[in-house]
Amino acid sequence: MENEQITQKIRYFLDDSGRLAVYPAKFKKRILVLIYLASKFNAQRSYTENEVNELLQEWHVFDDWAMLRRELCDYHFLRRSNDGTNYWLEEQQPTLESFRLS
Repeated sequence: MENEQITQKIRYFLDDSGRLAVYPAKFKKRILVLIYLASKFNAQRSYTENEVNELLQEWHVFDDWAMLRRELCDYHFLRRSNDGTNYWLEEQQPTLESFRLS
């Protein structure tokens, strides 16, 4: 699914600047939001925890970057080192089909 399609499907959860204003209650919408947020990361680099937090702060307005970071890791969009000092995008990004939600 293309980024534009995902943005359209989650537009009710975004503000006018494309920042996440509300975290969806429904699982399928949550996964779409996580796909959207994961697209904001550069696959060619790793991030410190602070850099991940800063990036997430730029893309949401409800001030819970820690929950978003955990969700991105829990659902395998981001990986992190055992000591939590480095984060990077999973090479193979999950899709809706990965969760049998298409």
